[in-house]
Amino acid sequence: MFNVVLVEPQIPPNTGTIGRLCVNLGATLHLIKPLGFDIDDKTVKRAGLDYWHQVDLVLWESFDDFLEVHPIGTRTHMATTKTDRLYWDVRFQKGDYLLFGSETKGLDEKVLLKYPEQCMTIPMGEGGRSLNLGLSVGIVAYEALRQNYKGFEKITIPNKEAQ
Repeated sequence: MFNVVLVEPQIPPNTGTIGRLCVNLGATLHLIKPLGFDIDDKTVKRAGLDYWHQVDLVLWESFDDFLEVHPIGTRTHMATTKTDRLYWDVRFQKGDYLLFGSETKGLDEKVLLKYPEQCMTIPMGEGGRSLNLGLSVGIVAYEALRQNYKGFEKITIPNKEAQ
């Protein structure tokens, strides 16, 4: 469906939660090193619960390595607080890359400045400076799904009480 890209994530439960989200969306999760944790960390797996083994996971040694294979273009959307372009104004397509920076630094400002048309933001009130990474990915990913829902392969879980 989509590609969720986390650049240098630092907090294991956020990554586990996002992995679980990716399984439910049919999305690929790209993790770009250095990571702030060991990928086998029990807190990553705990947050992903029993989904972690189902995550379509791609690990990258660096952001440069990722960009060599997936250069930033019209199908790349970078989340940042440093733009006025709202995420719901983006036209998402299946296969797009949704990039999110680390919890502590965000995405490299040089990249954001080089590709301002690929930047998007989630509106926030004056009192806040950012949202939790897992929440941010969920907000953007489900807007992308809403725009492309037709043809989405739904996961159905049988009702055990009805059986």
